[in-house]
Amino acid sequence: MPLHLTKVAYGCDSIEYLQERLALKAAHQPAFLTTRYLPKRHAEIVGEDVGGGSLFWIIKHQLIGRSPILGFGEAEGGRVAIYLEPRLVLVQARPKRAHQGWRYLAGTDAPPDLGEAGAGIAELPPGLVGELAGLGLI
Repeated sequence: MPLHLTKVAYGCDSIEYLQERLALKAAHQPAFLTTRYLPKRHAEIVGEDVGGGSLFWIIKHQLIGRSPILGFGEAEGGRVAIYLEPRLVLVQARPKRAHQGWRYLAGTDAPPDLGEAGAGIAELPPGLVGELAGLGLI
């Protein structure tokens, strides 16, 4: 099972806004975010034998979606870039406390994608999915 990261979608109050931000970042360059340090367990996130790790986004104390991690690289100022696919895969919402920076999430603890477990929920507008998740209904 791959290892994942979790991160608060700072400044995003809705799923739509997070999707817009990811699309804007990808319009001019590969989507990425920067962090001060390379995760010590980065090989477990993108390694050839396990690969497939994702960055799970937290909005309003809920894990709401994930962006697959493509790799790690160098950024300006000695920082580390985390390269992401610019798409947001909605997941079955799960409560998650906010935190600073990123945290690890084991593959066994990761919520399933809505496409796998939600029978039709993925077709709902993202705003409605966010509202339902906030109410704990999905």
